[in-house]
Amino acid sequence: MARPTGTKLIADNRRARHDYHLSDRIEAGIALTGTELKSLRQGQLTLGRAFGDVRGNEVYLVGAHIPAYAQGNLANHDPDRDRKLLLHRKEIDSLTGKVRERGLTLIPTRVYFKDGRVKVELAVAKGKETRDKRRDLADRDAKRQMERALKDRSR
Repeated sequence: MARPTGTKLIADNRRARHDYHLSDRIEAGIALTGTELKSLRQGQLTLGRAFGDVRGNEVYLVGAHIPAYAQGNLANHDPDRDRKLLLHRKEIDSLTGKVRERGLTLIPTRVYFKDGRVKVELAVAKGKETRDKRRDLADRDAKRQMERALKDRSR
């Protein structure tokens, strides 16, 4: 059987762009069970409060909710368990150094299928303050109004 090619988005963490200043991004695999994979194929995943946690020499995805598979049995997975992320040693060491800095954390921005395998995109992030969020919203509104004015003007 041929392996699927290309990418298919499962979930996008749009809230992360609103709440954090995102910088370096890295792609990681996720260690999953069979029923978790089936739930992901149905597009069921919530990244709302998820984050990456460095424990020793490993990185885990904490707070991601993958609902139980509807056609599963007693061996169904725990929807809120911590999932191990698959990274190379150099990547883990690099992330550990960045996370140890004050105020930085790992936030999952996207989860997707890539060539039949589940991947998560992690971003090194720093939390935004309320005034930064307000400024971003004001900038976005101003851009939208300018584009609207230009569009009306060209008619």
